[in-house]
Amino acid sequence: MAKGELTNEVRRLRFENGQMTQQQLADRVGVTRQTIIAIEAGKYAPSLPLAFKIARTFGRPIEQVFQYGQDSS
Repeated sequence: MAKGELTNEVRRLRFENGQMTQQQLADRVGVTRQTIIAIEAGKYAPSLPLAFKIARTFGRPIEQVFQYGQDSS
């Protein structure tokens, strides 16, 4: 993982939660499907409140849904 790179487990968690669609997740957290697509693709970093909403939707701590790469120095 490169320094400063945000990765996520959103797609995997959707499938682990009854094959939840991108639209269903978007509706639950109050964004568009396009936003969920961009988050999953790593093209958009969600705001902190949105990241918490997504994590809570899956019943997971935010660190299990989103990971932020940092160098080891």
